[in-house]
Amino acid sequence: MELTGRLIQVLQEQGGEGKNGKWAKCDFVIETSADKYPKKVCITAWNELIGTVKAIPMETEIKVSFDISSREYNGKWYTDVKAWKVEGGSGGGQQSSNRGGNQGNSNRGNNSNNYSQENSYSGPQEGSQERYVSEDDLPF
Repeated sequence: MELTGRLIQVLQEQGGEGKNGKWAKCDFVIETSADKYPKKVCITAWNELIGTVKAIPMETEIKVSFDISSREYNGKWYTDVKAWKVEGGSGGGQQSSNRGGNQGNSNRGNNSNNYSQENSYSGPQEGSQERYVSEDDLPF
């Protein structure tokens, strides 16, 4: 799926270490402009994508390619919006990502205006008392 909007906020980076090594995630918020009533959407960037998302100036129009998935835990459902590619700024060539492979083995170009990420997860929202347990050994 794809969504276009203005980058309005980059939240604090979070990280840790699981059985598959170190991980980092960072949520960012975009505001859509295509609808009569603009919507704000919080999307999660993972690992290498974090630095490039943070490099995009606020209020820049970006296009985010993402996957949405929902999981049930203890009778509650959690929805993840996982970015795997972000395009913004003045354009340029596209970068590709190896969405099915290991996190460290994606094919990335050198154009700072196009960004890609293959695996990501957005856990329970802040303030939630529930802890999410998944097959990828993330501690939230």
